[in-house]
Amino acid sequence: MTVESTAARKPRRSAGSKAGTTGTKRTSRTTPKQGTDPDLVQLLTPEGTRVENAEYDQYVEGITPEQLRGLYRDMVLTRRFDAEATSLQRQGELGLWASLLGQEAAQIGSGRALNDDDYVFPTYREHGVAWCRGVDPANLLGMFRGVNNGGWDPNSNNFHLYTIVIGSQTLHATGYAMGVAKDGADSAVIAYFGDGASSQGDVAESFTFSAVYNAPVVFFCQNNQWAISEPTEKQTRVPLYQRAQGYGFPGVRVDGNDVLACLAVTKWALERARNGEGPTLVEAFTYRMGAHTTSDDPTRYRHDDERAAWEAKDPIARLRTYLLASNHADEGFFAELEAESETLGRRVREAVRAMPDPDHFAIFENVYADGHALVDEERAQFAAYQASFADAEGGR
Repeated sequence: MTVESTAARKPRRSAGSKAGTTGTKRTSRTTPKQGTDPDLVQLLTPEGTRVENAEYDQYVEGITPEQLRGLYRDMVLTRRFDAEATSLQRQGELGLWASLLGQEAAQIGSGRALNDDDYVFPTYREHGVAWCRGVDPANLLGMFRGVNNGGWDPNSNNFHLYTIVIGSQTLHATGYAMGVAKDGADSAVIAYFGDGASSQGDVAESFTFSAVYNAPVVFFCQNNQWAISEPTEKQTRVPLYQRAQGYGFPGVRVDGNDVLACLAVTKWALERARNGEGPTLVEAFTYRMGAHTTSDDPTRYRHDDERAAWEAKDPIARLRTYLLASNHADEGFFAELEAESETLGRRVREAVRAMPDPDHFAIFENVYADGHALVDEERAQFAAYQASFADAEGGR
């Protein structure tokens, strides 16, 4: 789904707000509150009320009821897939899973702002963006099951393979965007990362290079407020989006639980990139509702009341309220979508369990372009090791 803008202009950036104080206990931590930050772009309140925004309304003013239902469908199906993947990991079918629970609006809104020829560099949690780019959800799980290194062709969807090394994809995106600019292509690049990754040197280098070379790249930071167990205020003295000012390009903070605002702001940022105006930092202020990954226990470092406060700002619930209040959807639509989500869950579960085991010797392929004596030696040692199991079985 795309929503065409009616004008191209650079909205004025405000000065920003002060950073929150840092506490030593979980109960003393302070974070910006949605709706109270004057620099927070919001088009749909947590109560599901549409609010006007003079700078960004133009980027969603042509959106239709069908497209709104499409955004809702995207978020619901993405959440259903994510829940199924979590269950599969708990059942021993996946080695690990990084849930996006609570971040659906940031990913679907930004993902649906992209053109087909734009290129995406994700981390390992962008399941909603992958959905928008047409990547089969089952293909996302191969890496987490350990049967492949990604499962899809990046060039088929303009969606790069998941990146586990924190922050490195921002450098890849910057280099790719510099190449796009040299080629004179009318496309943009977007790099996704989290608040934790924003502290990595790779991200700082990406900001420097993209600014100096005016690269057509959007840095989309999903600030879910927790870098595993480390809160954002222990990583930065200012809101993350203000960091862009020091590099000479604009930054904007958007309500990451508002799919309309994320759509509008990302379209604006991508439009800047395509028009040769250089990079933009978008900070989607949201919340990680679940664990960092399935190996993490968030109850050890944050309280339930914090999660409960953010459950009231749920991105799916607020759009559902708006759809009903605007008569853009009825109960029949929601019932059909529920059935569709269950079908998706079953399909993903069956697909994962049917995945064949990988060739044990595949790990030795493509290590070096022309082969290497040490790799050959290690392959032979591994073959002997594997054969020892067959010998042991035969001797019984």
